[in-house]
Amino acid sequence: MTNPNKQVSILFVCMGNICRSPTGEGVFKHYVEKAGYEDSIGIDSAGTIDYHAGGPADARMQAFAKKRGYSLDSIARQVSRADIDSFDSIIAMDMDNLENLDYLAGSQMPHIRMLGSFLDDSSDLRIGQSVPDPYYGGDAGFEEVLDMIEAACPALLDHCLSLLDKK
Repeated sequence: MTNPNKQVSILFVCMGNICRSPTGEGVFKHYVEKAGYEDSIGIDSAGTIDYHAGGPADARMQAFAKKRGYSLDSIARQVSRADIDSFDSIIAMDMDNLENLDYLAGSQMPHIRMLGSFLDDSSDLRIGQSVPDPYYGGDAGFEEVLDMIEAACPALLDHCLSLLDKK
């Protein structure tokens, strides 16, 4: 049983923080709440660029998420060096964002990994399938993002609970 006074934090990161990472945040928050761990797991999202900072999630992504019962309420922001130091786990949506996080961190760090590593049966946590950016595509891209994030939720929760056990 996890200690209710302990908390772990997870940060989802994509490029602009308007499609993939706010979806990761919203879907995983929903999953964590349904599992009863909302007081033990802090969830946030950010982007590697600041182009959309201060704005809401992409309206199309919000609409597709809403159809599945998810609310994407976050406001876009750029990831910072302080995030690298303060979050227990940082989840990049693709290899470009993973490399940008490594650059920001100054090196590869074990708590920065790909979302795809929660989908693949790989021992290398820094690899895995990329969550494709749906921004310039059609409806199928938004559905694919949701499918991938939903599929990763059980392993993500197990990961967070293992971090809690170590605190």
